[in-house]
Amino acid sequence: MLGRAVAGLALVASGSVADGMRILDEVSAAVIAGELTDRVAIGLCGCYLIAACERVRDFERAVQWCRRLKEFCAKWGLRPLFAVCRTQYASICLWRGTWGEAEQELCAASEELAACRPAMKGDALVRLAELRRRQGRLAESAAIVEQLAPHGAGLLARARLALDCDDPGGALELIEQYLRHLPILNRIDRASGLELAVQAHTDLRGWPGAKAALDQLREIAAIVGTIPLRADLSFASGYAAMGKGNANEARLCFEDACEMYTRSGAPFETGRARIQLARALGALGRGNAGVEELCRGKAILSGLNAGLEVARAEKLLSDLLLPHSIDPANSQKAEPGELTGREIEVLRLVAEGLSNDSIAQRLFLSEHTVHRHLANILNKLDVPTRAAAVAQATRRGLLA
Repeated sequence: MLGRAVAGLALVASGSVADGMRILDEVSAAVIAGELTDRVAIGLCGCYLIAACERVRDFERAVQWCRRLKEFCAKWGLRPLFAVCRTQYASICLWRGTWGEAEQELCAASEELAACRPAMKGDALVRLAELRRRQGRLAESAAIVEQLAPHGAGLLARARLALDCDDPGGALELIEQYLRHLPILNRIDRASGLELAVQAHTDLRGWPGAKAALDQLREIAAIVGTIPLRADLSFASGYAAMGKGNANEARLCFEDACEMYTRSGAPFETGRARIQLARALGALGRGNAGVEELCRGKAILSGLNAGLEVARAEKLLSDLLLPHSIDPANSQKAEPGELTGREIEVLRLVAEGLSNDSIAQRLFLSEHTVHRHLANILNKLDVPTRAAAVAQATRRGLLA
């Protein structure tokens, strides 16, 4: 039965979701019927089922089994298994937006694993880092990520942080390393890396790379067919279309993503998709519709206390309320030698007398990223100091 459970999980990971879940259901039925007597085998079979549910985001089924498995582990004193189960349950809480519950489970699981199985606490730390990232607490997330092994899920955690810190080049290196060492048939896990690859390539304006990643993601979504993965595909397609200036195509993709994320019970993803939909509407000259959509997304994210995403929504709202529309090709970009929108933001704060650390906190960036922006500014303006950069930018009217 344990072998069949492993086989079911492998089928799910490869994209044969229906076949894999059917085998896992059979094993679960045997467990419930009392056909298994080995306590560790029973617990592991339950863990494999929950892991499969987590991968395809079948959270209703996962919740039921998490409760049963936690009761089972508590009854028989299986501390490591209990901690792993709490870690998996926290992923469900992350997806559904119950972040307070996720934090309780992850902190408890981390302490439990540190005491009884230190080598197994990596999964709990990955999820805790993701929770902090979603909350906009990037410095705390980065500190947790530093504890992770530099492979597997740890690479994706670093890549997500790099994207949040406006470092798509660094993110892409991590994503490519992750994909390079992942079996080609592990389609479910590859999808997570490919979605990030589309974003990184788009931010770098690497259109062939974005298309290649998007094509692979589309192929996987067609095989797996789950609503959450189709939603991820729509979001990635919209992001790439918006980057290339195809605002109407992006609008259609983000509308689909919003609908599917809502059906999947994913408030954070829904809120992000609504913000991107607002960008597309603004680029199409539909500012009022964009503001309405943006307010809906911001309300969702504010309810979650997703600080970084709320700040991005507020920045976009100020742009939408201006008499001009949003640049569909990404207003943060600039021609060679010109300052980007983000660099001008940084320089304005330098002009206010803020230190790198204060600027990082104000813009929800890492101090390293602020340092990199300032280095780029000095190079582009061909000046030796921050003060000289402010003076020249002022003369050119860039800080007005």
